[in-house]
Amino acid sequence: MGKKFRRDRNSQGSNALLNYGYAVLRAATARAIVSSGLHPSLSVHHKSGGDPLALADDLMEPFRPTTDLAVHKLLDQGIETVEEGRTALVDCLSASFQTKDGNSPLSQVLVRLVQSLSRSFDAGKADLVFPLQPLPDEETQSD
Repeated sequence: MGKKFRRDRNSQGSNALLNYGYAVLRAATARAIVSSGLHPSLSVHHKSGGDPLALADDLMEPFRPTTDLAVHKLLDQGIETVEEGRTALVDCLSASFQTKDGNSPLSQVLVRLVQSLSRSFDAGKADLVFPLQPLPDEETQSD
């Protein structure tokens, strides 16, 4: 976002776009958690402190750069409001990631990650399923 960028959850522009994008990602992660039979408040890393989505906060972390990239592209296009950028930020859930099973949208990558976490809990051994690269394929990103 540039050297002068400072994260401020109450600011407009890039911060508001990031807030919205992270909320979309967090909600999709929470849906994947619940659909896999886990409880979203039982965290692996984040301190719960009453946070009903602490596990979602844990599991969405590796995918924040997908939102960051989308916001950066929106800003490059002169889009600085959530109203103008909403669709592109929701479309991040369709961003294609290379996986061992072929390309998958982020929404499905999240489901597979959570299912692997559930299996890891059952087995007592961490064996999480992540995509083959940390960022989505460039050609599948929204323009």
